[in-house]
Amino acid sequence: MNVEDISSWNIIAESVPEDLISSLLVHFGHTLKLASSIGLGDQVLSHMLFELNPNASIFVLDTGRLHQDTYDLMERYKMRYEVFFPNTVSVQKMVQDGGPNLSYDSVEARKRCCRIRKIEPLGRALNDAKTWITGLCRDQSVECINIPFVELDSVHDALKVNPIADWTEDEVWQYIRLHQVPYSKLYDHGFASIGCSPCTRAIKPVEDSRAGRRWWESGGAKECGLHPTEAI
Repeated sequence: MNVEDISSWNIIAESVPEDLISSLLVHFGHTLKLASSIGLGDQVLSHMLFELNPNASIFVLDTGRLHQDTYDLMERYKMRYEVFFPNTVSVQKMVQDGGPNLSYDSVEARKRCCRIRKIEPLGRALNDAKTWITGLCRDQSVECINIPFVELDSVHDALKVNPIADWTEDEVWQYIRLHQVPYSKLYDHGFASIGCSPCTRAIKPVEDSRAGRRWWESGGAKECGLHPTEAI
């Protein structure tokens, strides 16, 4: 994929997300995958994708530490999720070394947990994918503020597409309500984003939307490292 190709895809992305996703399905077929955390943006894209192709590929990284509500929603939505788990031996050694809640001990320990539970499984999930879709939005964090609609993911040798990159949180909610898209009930209890249970919590009305993510760490990027724009 060269610069000209990426520029062409970004031009298509300036229309509605459904047009971009439809073009991607035609061009990449079964090698197109959607990465879902079962978060709001991912639920929007899952709805769009399945409206266009009921047999489309959507995968979830089951870290072993997800909220129970995430599993309940996966069951309720009745989608054919492809689920990827972390390497058992790696998890066993990590927990033996640092305990089940080692992420609270230090930034390095938390990063180790993210690498084992999320980044390594993502590599396997994208092993046969030429293109993957994410629900990233520019207004969700400082690290995402400059993300393009379409970019080259050199780590996984694939095209990475963020169809709703320019959507606001209000626009995401409008789509969910208009199309009655199922979403996690945790959002109704103060959660602004949902990840692993030990690493996400509800926030107060006066707090930033990312305050519920790895709140015990101060300063610097606090993302998990799944995306090239995020430092880990």
